[in-house]
Amino acid sequence: MEELDRLSVNEFRQADKLKVVVVLDNIRSQHNIGSIFRTADAFRIECIHLCGITATPPNREIQKTALGATESVEWKYYEKTCNSIEELKKEGYRIIAIEQADESIKINDFNPCISSKIAIVFGNEVFGVDDEVMQICDECIEIPQYGTKHSLNVSVTAGIVIWNIFNKLTVK
Repeated sequence: MEELDRLSVNEFRQADKLKVVVVLDNIRSQHNIGSIFRTADAFRIECIHLCGITATPPNREIQKTALGATESVEWKYYEKTCNSIEELKKEGYRIIAIEQADESIKINDFNPCISSKIAIVFGNEVFGVDDEVMQICDECIEIPQYGTKHSLNVSVTAGIVIWNIFNKLTVK
């Protein structure tokens, strides 16, 4: 690990974070939750909001894919996703749903302002982002897909979106 120059959990907690909060809206798979924690750790995401039926640490199934990231990445639980979003809006976050919708913009065309704070909302594996939640988001982005399937796994989607935003927000 030394050769990889990895941070300890304490160093991670003290390190500067990307001004991005991940909001998980009723994610049912604990393995997906764990994978998203791991991605959040990899790109130093500020916090994860676990909402509704989304399971919370400590949890054996989450840990299988998180591999300890639940110890490094800050998280909060909200019974209702809308409460998470209302709090984030008060704190000045731009709320972005990740969903296939009529007025969504393609991820390639999404250009976040480097100084802005962003919250990205990922929805349930079957139903997507809840309609009530969609109504209070500031905008919606989607990943273009060209095959026969209509969606990607939520943890895969999170990896693509978080990496894309990280790339656009970090100064090279």
